[in-house]
Amino acid sequence: MKHKAGLIVTALCALAAVSNAFAQEGGRAPPTPEEQAQQATELRQSLLKVVSWSWAPTAGMLRTRQFDVAVVQKSAERVAHLSELLTDAFKTDTSKFSVKTRARPAVWASSGEFNTRADELTRAANALVAAAQSGNQAEIQKAAAAVGQACGKCHDSFREKQGS
Repeated sequence: MKHKAGLIVTALCALAAVSNAFAQEGGRAPPTPEEQAQQATELRQSLLKVVSWSWAPTAGMLRTRQFDVAVVQKSAERVAHLSELLTDAFKTDTSKFSVKTRARPAVWASSGEFNTRADELTRAANALVAAAQSGNQAEIQKAAAAVGQACGKCHDSFREKQGS
């Protein structure tokens, strides 16, 4: 539990620069809806960058099929905890604003499905934690592939392709 709390604190610190934009400075007018949309976009993009950074070591091992159990467990724990923040990070509907994003309007139009996909990622990452604890390479590979598939399902439904 101490590790989970530390990881959450670390993730929140990594997002602090973006989160500070939400705080009002003395005498400053509240942010406009456009500014709020930009801030929300920056927050979720920062979170997704941290998720990607956390997943990268295990994603690389998927290609070689040789897993360092400690690295996989750390990666999976991070992804599991961070994925719990996704639904909150996507609460603000920015689809009607001119923000630079690859999020499709379907994120908000089909929020139930989006939330289900985020929950699937959390479950898959937790299953990978358990597989890593077992040390069984075949189980680790299967569980790691399931995390990749959970990411891919969400990207296929809710993220514009690169260059779109």
